[in-house]
Amino acid sequence: MKINMNQLPDNPYLLLTPGPLSTSKKVKAAMLRDWCTWDQDYNQLVQSIRSRLVTMASSKPEDYTTVLMQGSGTFSVESVIGSVIPRNGKLLVLTNGAYGKRMAEMAEILGIYSIVLDSGETKPVNTKQLEEVLKVDSSITHVAVVHVETTTGMMNPVADVTRIAKAYGKTVIVDAMSSFGGIPIDMAALDIDYLISSANKCIQGVPGFGFIIARKEALATCKGIARSLSLDLYDQWETMELGNGKWRYTSPTHTVRAFDQALQELEEEGGIASRYERFKTNQQTLVAGMERMGLKTLLPVELQSPIITSFLYPDSPVFSFDEFYSRMKQEGFVIYPGKITAASTFRIGNIGDVHLADMERLLAGMEKQLFWKTN
Repeated sequence: MKINMNQLPDNPYLLLTPGPLSTSKKVKAAMLRDWCTWDQDYNQLVQSIRSRLVTMASSKPEDYTTVLMQGSGTFSVESVIGSVIPRNGKLLVLTNGAYGKRMAEMAEILGIYSIVLDSGETKPVNTKQLEEVLKVDSSITHVAVVHVETTTGMMNPVADVTRIAKAYGKTVIVDAMSSFGGIPIDMAALDIDYLISSANKCIQGVPGFGFIIARKEALATCKGIARSLSLDLYDQWETMELGNGKWRYTSPTHTVRAFDQALQELEEEGGIASRYERFKTNQQTLVAGMERMGLKTLLPVELQSPIITSFLYPDSPVFSFDEFYSRMKQEGFVIYPGKITAASTFRIGNIGDVHLADMERLLAGMEKQLFWKTN
């Protein structure tokens, strides 16, 4: 089916959020065809996606496998938490934001014994404290951490976390929801057992499913552990393996096809390393322009990821985020509210089909909307 891309309408605004995010017209167009979940062509597409994700994630792809899971990224995180920790297991969660806390909440609801090490919202996770706890508590079996905490935009020291956890023989779970595909990461080199991400983040697909890249040796031990039927990671994996790409339950066919197109576009861009450079240029350009306007970042540069940036509210009694949001939407950009309790912030993302020219347009439009400076 040939589609004239020029006939597809443009979005009225650019999404500068952590996902869902702005996608290319080709990704959108990929969803205009219907697919049958039992069809061999569709299942081969699923297998191709699984294989490419493993290759992207690890320098030793033969040791890893990919499981696709229906739902938002949170569904995939819960499928891991609920499916890989045995009844006598114990989870340690490192957190410094909403998404680390969400993993801890999942464990509590699922009845998994857990320890939470919270370093606060503006500091990286505490690896020194991690080692101190692992030294004295040998009953801990799993360690979980968020790679990029989009609550603030902070990039956590995953390499240090995995090095310490593995020194004590622990299974490592990494929530790379907003980083995989946009920041280089090698699961084999870092010795990560489970990495979780979503279709609608750095790979620039649309919402509908997440995915788990797992060490085969670790996942093979998880049969019968799951505390949920629909989120049983092992059963989903076994079905995809034996059924050559078949999902257990209805799969989001249009989203899968869009994701395949998004993967092609990532390859055409030059892979993860090239996309990382684009995101980094976007973020650095954004921060430099915001600072010229007197707006300051929440985090110091050494803790900042290229994914999303938190900015402090300007020191003005007339500033209103709702007013600022509305004005920027009129300029053609959707920004994001803040999510921390320690300071009043808003966030601007750099991921998706967003380029340097877009950042420059954003800054030019913003300079016209500094209403708190004119009062």
